[in-house]
Amino acid sequence: MEPRLNVYASPLTGTFVKHINTAGKAVADSSLPAATQELVKIRASQINGCGGCLDMHTKEAVRAGETATRLHLVAAWREATVFTDAERAALELAEQGTRLADAAGGVTDEAWANAAKYYDEEQLIALVALIALINTYNRLNVITRQPAGDYQAGQLG
Repeated sequence: MEPRLNVYASPLTGTFVKHINTAGKAVADSSLPAATQELVKIRASQINGCGGCLDMHTKEAVRAGETATRLHLVAAWREATVFTDAERAALELAEQGTRLADAAGGVTDEAWANAAKYYDEEQLIALVALIALINTYNRLNVITRQPAGDYQAGQLG
């Protein structure tokens, strides 16, 4: 696959990415569990078809100790027994937050209430911000057809 643009060579992209990376650091440093963060990034990236983000976040998850079984089952999390109830609530919120246009009301009250059972207000803010951030990266990469496969775990810090 050939990219449409070399977006990461652009000074504008550099400035833009610098700011969203700063926002991402705030989320990464939050009390939202790191494993949950990676699962949410992977699920949103699956939905959006973002190979670059899937490449990065699956490799980072492995580097952080995530199991192959859980990674292979993220797309089928509803049928899988390997996720906690809290992770399942986060994955549901991630799906609904990623597919806003698919539902007239956006995120359901049920999905929100379920997530609120497991995460405090700061973690919910981090979760919502994370969903917004990964969707931003997905769109940047998918629209410009950024290729996947060459990412090395840890290469961005």
